[in-house]
Amino acid sequence: MQQVSNTVTRSRSTVIIQTNSVIRNTYLLLSLTLIFSAFTAWLSMASNAAPMGLLVIPIYFGLLFLTQALRNSAWGILSIFAFTGFLGYTLGPILNFAIHGFSNGPQMVMASLGLTGVIFLTLSGYALTTRKDFSYLGGFLAVAATVAFIGSLAGFFLHIPTLYLMVSAAFVVIASGLILFQTSQIINGGEQNYIMATITLYVAIYNLFISLLQIFMMLSGRRNQ
Repeated sequence: MQQVSNTVTRSRSTVIIQTNSVIRNTYLLLSLTLIFSAFTAWLSMASNAAPMGLLVIPIYFGLLFLTQALRNSAWGILSIFAFTGFLGYTLGPILNFAIHGFSNGPQMVMASLGLTGVIFLTLSGYALTTRKDFSYLGGFLAVAATVAFIGSLAGFFLHIPTLYLMVSAAFVVIASGLILFQTSQIINGGEQNYIMATITLYVAIYNLFISLLQIFMMLSGRRNQ
């Protein structure tokens, strides 16, 4: 009986050590990818890069699938930096449009960035401290993200401001739920690969920032003439 108890104790200790390792590696890699994507965004802004339009979609999914395929090797690190660097580069035209196209552009960008940080830290901190299981959100988030993605494509072609606003608001909710879900997965052993955990949290942060900025721009009305 004592031997069984010791085995269970060692097993729990191993799980805790693995979980802490995944958490540490995830947040370290997330920090580095955010810094790198900020650098590529700056390069894009400085070079006045043009929007890539729908070309973003195949490149996005191509790099995403590549990272998934390489997630268990050292090449996965290079792949995730390629993925996040590319997304950072796509931010350049959006940021230039916000900053130079609106009289309060810089304030909107900073507000979006600050609110994104507050939401992420609050939600991830809540999940880490309470250790609640948010795995039940998985199905809902998958369906909601699919519907919102289709809505964003419809908005791109139809140019309906109200639809843009609704889709952006939906992505704020989805990204927030994804932060809770992924953090919960890490804590409870549902995600043991820190590369995949990082890419999920990065995408949530990226979509959260973009969606908040789009909402601010649509509600601002202070366009430069």
